Amino acid sequence: MAEKYILRVTAGPGYDESQHVQVPVNKPETVHIKHELAEIELNVRVQNYQGLPRDSPSTSPYFAQEPHAYNQDQYSIGFRFTPLRPTSKSGSEGEGEEEEDGIRGTDLQFGNDFDHPIRDRLPPGFNTAMGIVRWWIDPGLDGDAYADRPYLYGPALSSFNAIHVGRGEHSEEKGGLWLEEGGDEDGLERRRAAGMPGTSKERMKWALGQASKEAWRFTYGQTYGLDFFNPYLDFTNLALRLPGFHLPIMRYWDGQGLRPTKRSHQLRYVLRNKTTEEVYLVVNFTLYLREDVNEDGSLKAGADERATAQAQALGEEKTEKKAAGAGQVDEEEALRVAREKMGPKHGEEETKADDVD
Repeated sequence: MAEKYILRVTAGPGYDESQHVQVPVNKPETVHIKHELAEIELNVRVQNYQGLPRDSPSTSPYFAQEPHAYNQDQYSIGFRFTPLRPTSKSGSEGEGEEEEDGIRGTDLQFGNDFDHPIRDRLPPGFNTAMGIVRWWIDPGLDGDAYADRPYLYGPALSSFNAIHVGRGEHSEEKGGLWLEEGGDEDGLERRRAAGMPGTSKERMKWALGQASKEAWRFTYGQTYGLDFFNPYLDFTNLALRLPGFHLPIMRYWDGQGLRPTKRSHQLRYVLRNKTTEEVYLVVNFTLYLREDVNEDGSLKAGADERATAQAQALGEEKTEKKAAGAGQVDEEEALRVAREKMGPKHGEEETKADDVD
């Protein structure tokens, strides 16, 4: 089914797609997004990319670098993020000073959300897959996939694979923004002062603590390099591949929005503020029917309507299959394979050490 679709990536300061720009996937040039809340320079890389724009490279030098080559990472959303002091917060001098020096570590979130319910179209084994993600990959992930407006967010401090306190590097030889764990001289001092560990793995573990998140600020005017990557989402074959769990995405890709004003199937990543619900960045991965895309990459007349009809038909089909009990997942086997390939769950190592003593 994947051959029927073509992928397009856009990004903007919010959910309004009229304010989005197309991202030059796998090219070293960054997309620059600036609004009243943040300034962002963005690179998106997708391994074996065959989407829009038509002249996009199929890969990026980024994937040949370590640790991405060893990890066999499939995609990356990397960007420089400079939060800006909200102009609307204009209290008296000194009022709310602590809140206004930056975004609290408890508040900055990154993840996925949807405009409408998807509970009737979640695949068999979804809860197992989420368990694998939470137990082995991102224990900070939280959300409700069964809500009227589903979401899966994690604290930025523990969700991003790399956090660089500073601007990081831009290298065409490495595929554009190159954001390693660490920081510039001032950034390293900020990390040390907050007790933030120097490695990605230890920082992500540290950031699961409530006290760590409460103590950290993403300071206004300071630039942070953030990179999110993993080997689990395969855009070439449109599949989610977790250890012990495989899901062909197009059988269950929600068809985000499924209404006449919405285009085809969409997965979106959002950087937001948990408390204020302000949005800093939205990156959309949208699938279009190939027959509805012109050679120059523009959409043909009526593409929206046909894509919506196609998404609705797929949604009805997968709802029927779910009701019939098709595609059940062996949960115990999936968890066994995940444990075998990824080791103990987060926190289990400490428990075993205590048992030995």
